[in-house]
Amino acid sequence: MTHQPIASVPLHRPWHDYLKFSTDHKVIGIQYLLMSFCFFLVAGLLAMIIRAELLTPQLDVVDRSLYNGLFTLHGTIMIFLWIFPANVGLANYLIPLMIGARDVAFPVLNAIAFWLMPVVGVLLIGSFFLPTGTAQAGWWSYPPVSIQNPSGNFINGEFLWLLAVATSGISSIMGGVNFVTTVWKLRAPGLTLLKMPVYVWTILSAQILQLFCLPALTGGAVMLLFDLSFGTTFFDPFNQGNPIIYQHLFWFYSHPAVYVMALPAFGVFSEILPVFARKPLFGYKTVAISSFLIAIQGTFVWVHHMFTSATPNWMRMFFMASTMLIAVPTGIKVLAWTATVWRGSLRLKTPMLFCLGGILMFLFAGITGIMLASAPFDLHVNNTYFVVGHFHYVVFGTVTMAIYGAIYFWFPKMTGRMYNEAWGKLHFALTFIGANLNFFPMHPIGLQGMLRRISSYDPEYTAWNVVASLGAFLLGMSTLPFIANMVASAFQGRRVGNNPWNSLGLEWTTPSPPPEENFEVIPTITVEPYGYDRPVDLTTEVTP
Repeated sequence: MTHQPIASVPLHRPWHDYLKFSTDHKVIGIQYLLMSFCFFLVAGLLAMIIRAELLTPQLDVVDRSLYNGLFTLHGTIMIFLWIFPANVGLANYLIPLMIGARDVAFPVLNAIAFWLMPVVGVLLIGSFFLPTGTAQAGWWSYPPVSIQNPSGNFINGEFLWLLAVATSGISSIMGGVNFVTTVWKLRAPGLTLLKMPVYVWTILSAQILQLFCLPALTGGAVMLLFDLSFGTTFFDPFNQGNPIIYQHLFWFYSHPAVYVMALPAFGVFSEILPVFARKPLFGYKTVAISSFLIAIQGTFVWVHHMFTSATPNWMRMFFMASTMLIAVPTGIKVLAWTATVWRGSLRLKTPMLFCLGGILMFLFAGITGIMLASAPFDLHVNNTYFVVGHFHYVVFGTVTMAIYGAIYFWFPKMTGRMYNEAWGKLHFALTFIGANLNFFPMHPIGLQGMLRRISSYDPEYTAWNVVASLGAFLLGMSTLPFIANMVASAFQGRRVGNNPWNSLGLEWTTPSPPPEENFEVIPTITVEPYGYDRPVDLTTEVTP
């Protein structure tokens, strides 16, 4: 394919451009990534304080109320201010480039959705400075604990937490409308649904799921806020309210939210593996459609979080079966990834290492997830560290590993420069080892009966907790080579061409970094993606 010359943007925008209101999807994408990583560091610091407390059985680092506040904000910030916005940042940058569009469907709405997120962060972190302290009811905020207000102050930690969650929900709904419309209406000529990259499929599926389920949590947070501050009794069990209804509203969104987080990670794996295996993605159409099946099935699994909440047996059986059934479309993806790398010409660059590590950890998370889907087993380990370990293998071992892999893979596209490979591999080694040392011990101590959400514990759990804490400290240190690598490479890294990975993705046909409107001429798609077994370009240019 012969490209018409397109004037590239400067390698480096002025730094203050990323502090301004912009409607360029690429600027917004990087704004999301930078902001979310800052909050990732904050939440990681909270996690290390938590693990420092759990290093010994005694309560010797922070008091119990502060500990409750630490794990509440750790979970909330990691989910709502790291994983969600980091995924949205990558999608913002990549989706228009991948579908041959000049921008997203609603650029102003896109920008407003981003600028709501720093407000969420200010509300959450600002609660530390209140006389009454931050929220202490966990990232799920179950009533009646969450509607207690012993201080009597109208502005309290829980008030700010609920306001932040509701604001985050509004931002995510805006983003969902924008992404679904962009993918549905702005695809390049010839780019049918079954020619779209799997990453686009996963973003579309995740955002449809977001739009369908998120209003339940947003509405539940507003109702809980009214219970806390305005005298209503929606969820107050002492005044004819029903806290179980809140659990249904919360988990109706918050378990599908796991797939909103994980589906983009699956898309990243599906984009990177063929490039570094030099093979087509095995079973492309099946993998693409399985993304949508995960979104559909993901709406029928939430009650497995409530097996101990006076759930009738028929409901336990139904949701046990529906939860186990979701292993089918996810298993399809794992089999496809395995077949893709099998006997491929593997290049173990940093993005590939993060993908392979993320898939391995996802396999473990999937096995423990099927275990938790079984009602008899779940009744045994409910509210123990086994659940915490499983969850962290999903949100960090799978999703965060995928985000890291994506950043390394598309870094040359974003900056026009290459990262340092040695530092990237060091980052992977520290991250992979630290994550497994941190999260694996949670499973045996959970099976032994150690409860989560506690700051002191029986001495018999000490050994595994020491290992977990040392892993957490190593995981915290792993971010240092990443930060150094990204900062140094962005300004002084080796300049590379438009397509250093020899990828067939449409985004790699633009200059690096791409110009403001991405494409001088909108391309026409003529072949299916991932054609690494044939010397055929992905696109042909339309003459003006």
